[in-house]
Formats: sequence, C-alpha cells, structure tokens
Amino acid sequence: MANTGHPTMRRALRREIAGTIGLLTDEHDFRTMRRYRTFGFDNHTEYLREVEALLKSLAAQGNHTTVALFDPEEYAEFCTDTGLDPDAPTSRTRFTAELATTGPTIAYDGQPLAELVPHLVDEAVRQATWEYAATLLARIGACASCGEDIGHAAFTRASNLLIRILDTAPQGNKHLVCSVMTPAETLVAVLHADDDREGAQELDEAEALEFTTVLALGIATQSPGGLVMRTTAPGTTDHIYGWRLRDNGVEPLTAGEVFDAYCTDADSGDLISPEPDVDYCAPPDLGEADPMTGHAH
Repeated sequence: MANTGHPTMRRALRREIAGTIGLLTDEHDFRTMRRYRTFGFDNHTEYLREVEALLKSLAAQGNHTTVALFDPEEYAEFCTDTGLDPDAPTSRTRFTAELATTGPTIAYDGQPLAELVPHLVDEAVRQATWEYAATLLARIGACASCGEDIGHAAFTRASNLLIRILDTAPQGNKHLVCSVMTPAETLVAVLHADDDREGAQELDEAEALEFTTVLALGIATQSPGGLVMRTTAPGTTDHIYGWRLRDNGVEPLTAGEVFDAYCTDADSGDLISPEPDVDYCAPPDLGEADPMTGHAH
C-alpha cells in the first residue's frame, strides 16, 4: 500500500508549487538593501553563491523556480504604496510575488547563475524599453486636423512595414535591429525570426510587440533612427542591409552606406576590416505601403 502519511503528502505538494526568487544582480543594488536590518547578507559574492546553491537544491527536489530582477527602488515604492514595512522579510516576499506576475523572469533549468543573470538583465531592459516606448506613443494623442489617434495609426503602419520587411527577406535566420533617438535616450529593439523546417518564420511575440512599438514611436514622432537586417543561411554568405526612418516610413540605405556603418569605428572614425563571408548590400524592394495603414498628415 502506498504511503499517504502527512510528510509524504507534503513533499509531493512541494513539488507542485512554483516559486520565484527575487535576485539582486549587481553590487549597488545589494548595498542598497543592506540598509535594512532584516536583510541578512553582507557580501554580494557570497549572496550570489547562496542563491545558486538554493536554486540547485530546489531543482534537485523537482521544484520549478523562476528568477526575477529585484530592484530596491521599486521595492521601496511598493512598500510605500501598500503600507508595508520595507524592513520585513514578509514585505520582500510580497514584492517578489508581485514581480512573478508583472516583472521579467527567467526559468531556472540548471544553468550557471553567471549565465542566467545577463539574460535576466536583457529581459528587464527589453520590458523597460517597451513600456517607455508604449507610454510615449500613447501620450501623442489625436491629430489636430483629422482627430485620428496618431500612436495607434503609427503602430498599424509599423506592423505593416515589419511584415513587408520579413516577407521580402532572403530565406534563413533573421536578426533585425531598430534604433530610435528620443530626446531622453536612444531606444533599441531586437527581433529574431528563424525559419522552421517548412520555411515558415518563427517569431517571439514579446520581441515582435516591443520591436513594433519602438518602430511605431519613431514613425509617429518622425525621430532619427533606422533598421538593420542580417540574414544567415547555411551554404551562403550573410546579407546585411538596412533603412533609415524617413517621414512616415523608411528609406533604403545604399550598399555603400551599410558598409560604412559597419566598417567604421564610431568613436575614432577609423576603418574596420569587413567581416568575411558577409555581403553588405541594398535592401530588397518592399513594394508600396498600404495607403490605408497609418496616419498620413
């Protein structure tokens, strides 16, 4: 007969519980948290070592654990908004539970912490970029001439443009970068589109949403910016080409402009040797934009 005693049942239940650990990834954030008496660590390196040991222990027990980026400033604001005591372990637990639903997380599957942390930081930067771009896009409001929502129209135009860019790209894996200069900072979004065995393109929905939002912001505000595509396929050279943002869309870069951008040191202006087996080229013709997509004023 199977043992269904309380200890056995509790061990089984623990394996059914998914947990989240809020991680202080850098020394500055760690020092900020040390101001709380109940925060029981005084060395960041040792703290990271203990976190990794805990993750390994939980994984060995069959538990699914995700890691979230713990931001001390956001934590302090959370405690102020909720009326919680920031110098209490239960408050940190409440905040970490909130991160599990609203913040970027990475699932722990046995990878070293040194490998997990950069991915977690990249995910946090990606989410922050999307939130910032979406906020600016929403603030633009309606056109004074026709009343159309400019941000919504720009998003529609950006979505249509992205589809045309992907549809006209050569077969293979695609790496697309969009950069838009805002008054505060330059926003950068990255999109990967890999061909599956049948040749269909596989996109990460979160990446696609962020990319389209940043591109839409550039279109709506007519900000300086551009897009660069790199395609890679077995048995052929890589292709790199791009566009600059112009008016309500994009303008193709010449092969020479692409070459100069990739083969010139941005700081010194010195020439850099081109990569081997790379074709710096003009982009394919995207065709005419749908006149019904996007705001035309």
